[in-house]
Amino acid sequence: MRRVSKITAACAVTAALALTATACGESSTESTGSGEGKLKIGMAYDVGGRGDNSFNDSAARGLDKAKAEFGAETKELTAKNGETPADREQRLASLAEGGFNPVIGVGFAYKDAIDKTAAKYPDTTFGLIDSVSDKKNVNSIVFTEEQGSYLAGVAAALKSKDGKIGFIGGVDLPLIKKFAAGFEQGVTDTNPKASVQIQYLTTGTDLSGFGAPDKGKAAAKGMLDKGIDVIFAAAGGSGAGSIEAVSAKPGAWSIGVDSDQAKDPALSKYASTIMTSVVKNVDTGVYDLVKSVKDGKPRTGTHAYSLSENGVSLTTTGDHLKDIQAKVDEAKKKIVDGTIKVKTTT
Repeated sequence: MRRVSKITAACAVTAALALTATACGESSTESTGSGEGKLKIGMAYDVGGRGDNSFNDSAARGLDKAKAEFGAETKELTAKNGETPADREQRLASLAEGGFNPVIGVGFAYKDAIDKTAAKYPDTTFGLIDSVSDKKNVNSIVFTEEQGSYLAGVAAALKSKDGKIGFIGGVDLPLIKKFAAGFEQGVTDTNPKASVQIQYLTTGTDLSGFGAPDKGKAAAKGMLDKGIDVIFAAAGGSGAGSIEAVSAKPGAWSIGVDSDQAKDPALSKYASTIMTSVVKNVDTGVYDLVKSVKDGKPRTGTHAYSLSENGVSLTTTGDHLKDIQAKVDEAKKKIVDGTIKVKTTT
């Protein structure tokens, strides 16, 4: 899932990100001490980059593991709000031109740019997360988001007092609708009398819904005011606002996404009300691709990380699922063995 965070007018970069601004809203980090024959990994983040506490950070964990294990040189570039497709192409091309291999685009928004850039640099292996390219030198890394979301729906239905449940999506894109579809199915399969209110923060090409915590907070508050007591937000940086709103409502639960948000330093104060998070192990996909290049057998084609191989999962931080874990595990088994077919559209 594409994850973004709000970029201020001044294009401030926090110290916590440890990044050096190279353009308004774009930043890069490059390791030192490169040597002849050294593995060089290029990472092109979506808006928000390292430090978004969500999707980009999951990719960064895979990069960090590969860097440490293989002694690689790395360069990280971050997209900025309002940029053109040509900006994304230039970002990827600059990494390929610099000898970085693999070059990884984090998020579906890089799809067209990777298609074009991969054709120009056939000797470079590219990674594309959350979308699929048919280019021969691209490894498309995708996930069964709907399956992890189904399990979250099971948990939500079992934890909700009155069966009033909410879903907040950042943008009404097919990818986010997969989250919504799986979640709603998990809820209604578990409690046919339950209802799920689905709300998207923005629509179409307006991707700001992924980086507007204030919108996430307002949407969640509106749901809570209607008696909804469990809210799953698949909305990138906007989800932090939803989590904050839920924490202020006694007896309500939030469900995080992409990273274990109960462990996130910026959100840990709300951990007691974060029931679980639907995690997509983007770090595994990134690491696997880098290792394949290091081993001289670059991965290409499409690899879908599914529930059966823990490509998606639910976190258990805080033991909030302890009383219902057996039922969640039962649902997981049925998805893995094919008894339950999870929808990808609502």
